Amino acid sequence: SKSPSPRQNVPVRYFIMKSSNLQNIDISQQKGIWSTTPNNERKLNGAFWESSIVYLIFSVQGSGHFQGFARMGSAIGCEKTQDWGSAGFGGVFKVEWIRKESVPFQFAHHLLNPWNDNKKVQ
Repeated sequence: SKSPSPRQNVPVRYFIMKSSNLQNIDISQQKGIWSTTPNNERKLNGAFWESSIVYLIFSVQGSGHFQGFARMGSAIGCEKTQDWGSAGFGGVFKVEWIRKESVPFQFAHHLLNPWNDNKKVQ
């Protein structure tokens, strides 16, 4: 069961999700879940409830690649998971993986982020 956003007319939102390792992304792809730091939860939950769709673009820190992208499938709850073995993460939420592929940052260097001083998206 999908949790549709109540505000279908608000634009799509995109977030780059950095992971400390590839194993976390593999777990996410297998289980359809993700967890992030508590600092990110408010932004993601706000985007989930205020936007028509939220895309999460995943990258392993230091890899120089994107590993794929997913749709945020639920708001972030209070339930935690030990799947990532870190106490620093907040609640778990559903993600629906759309594409799982390693794409070098250089393929996206033409994309600039206007909300981050027009820096390259990576």
